[in-house]
Parts: sequence; C-alpha cells; structure tokens
Amino acid sequence: MVTPLVSVIIPTMNEEAAIGRVMDEVNIALKGMAFEVLVVDTNSKDRTREIAASKGARVIEEPRRGYGRAYKTGFAKALGKYIATLDADCTYPAGDIPKFVKILEAGETDFISGDRLSTMEKGVMSGKHRLGNWALKVTMNILFSMKSADSQTGMWVFRRDILPKLSIVSDRMAMSEEIKVEAFRKCRYREIPIRYSPRVGEVKLNTWRDGKDNLMFLLSKKFGKASKAEGEKFIF
Repeated sequence: MVTPLVSVIIPTMNEEAAIGRVMDEVNIALKGMAFEVLVVDTNSKDRTREIAASKGARVIEEPRRGYGRAYKTGFAKALGKYIATLDADCTYPAGDIPKFVKILEAGETDFISGDRLSTMEKGVMSGKHRLGNWALKVTMNILFSMKSADSQTGMWVFRRDILPKLSIVSDRMAMSEEIKVEAFRKCRYREIPIRYSPRVGEVKLNTWRDGKDNLMFLLSKKFGKASKAEGEKFIF
C-alpha cells in the first residue's frame, strides 16, 4: 500500500444527502495524488456510511458524540503527511486542497485555515450565524492576540507532524477554535480566503447553545480552566 500524501478527514452524522457529492469532489480534486479519505461517523441512521464507502472512503465508526471527538479519532487514524478537513455538507471547496498542500510542501507555513467570511456571498449564511461568528472571532482575537478573520471555519490543511505540539482538549464544536489557537501559538499559522457554499442537508448547529459553549470555552482556555469536562487531551 502506498503511504498517502494527504489524509482528508470528514466527520459525519446522517449526511446521506451530501456525502456522495463531497466524496466525488475530493476524488476529482486529488486525482493523481496519493490520498485517503477518512469518514468518521457518529452513529448515522441513514446511508451515510454505505455511500461514503462506495466512493472509496475508509469509514471509522465513533460512537462517542462530538465534533471535536470525531476529529481526534480521525487524527489518530490518519496516515498522510498532510491532513485536510472538510464538512460533509458541500460547504467547503475540496478543490482548494491541492493548492494548500502545495503551499505546505514549499515550506511556507505549517497550518492553513480557510477563511470563509472575508469573501462570503450574501445569503450563504444567516444573519444570526454571521453575528455569532463575528462575536467569537473578536473574542478569540482579543484573548489570544490573534488577527483571525474566521475563528469557526472547519476547513484546515496542515502538516500531520505538528499534532504532538498541539494541546487539544475539546470534544465539542469549540475544538475548531481551539486548534487554531494552538496552531497560532506553536506553529506557523496562515489564513487563506475560501469560497463557502450553502449547506446541503439538515442543519445540526444550534446557534445560541453552541455559540455560548464556544465563548465559554475560549474564556476557560485563556484563564487555564479548560479541563476534562470538555474532553480528553489529544495525545498523538
């Protein structure tokens, strides 16, 4: 078996409406490159796993709930030199992965975060989600002296060998902001604008609950109280 250059990790839960299309986009974008797709599935009740497997994904079942938990599991199983992350709802541009890998291969940075907000088209995200993203971005930037344009984006492409440097605790949605804080503190971190598309399938995000949880996590991480209540520390 050829060791993959890139491991694409996609967390799923009942995504049969879009996972096939996402897999097709990844397969087209990375054609000619050694890659693997890891679909980390959290107890889907529909055909998500079957569709993903039929398109070439390695499906990993993760019974424990949580966005961050799914990614920790994927990170532990990934074999590629580089890791790329996507949602299973067609919102992120798989076609940008080769471009970002090229930047990493050139040694220009260690961690690339896709910035959805700087070039987002009108109507793609609701007003309350925009407000929540803005509030969390400002909070993260103030607390950690960052200049992030998008603290909540779920598309990252980075060197797998930086994982031992990152102290990732959250099993929840807050893991998205936590990994950026860690990468900014400990590695060469860069944001690049990406196109963000309308979601295909059921919306699972709870704006107010998840927004509050993410805000509280940022405060706890800054002031040294992020703990086992959030999840197990990821050890690579």
